Amino acid sequence: MGKIKKILILNNEVEAMLLDEILSEKNIPHVLRSYHDQVYDGIFQNQLGWGSIDADEIYREEIINIYHDILQNTQD
Repeated sequence: MGKIKKILILNNEVEAMLLDEILSEKNIPHVLRSYHDQVYDGIFQNQLGWGSIDADEIYREEIINIYHDILQNTQD
C-alpha cells in the first residue's frame, strides 16, 4: 500500500458510517477519521465537517465515485 492521503471530507456521521461500510465490503483499505474532540465538545465538526476518509491515492477515484453515488441516492 502506498502513502495514505485525505480523500474526502464527510458532512455527517450517517455519510461516514455508510461509506465506511461500503468500502469495507469492497475491501478498499481506508481510515475513517472523526474531527470530534471531547475537550472542545465537537466544535471543530461544525467548522471542518464531521471527519474524513483517508486512503491510498490509487483508490481516490473509486472512493469519490462511491461517495457521489451515496449522495445521489440520498437525494432521490
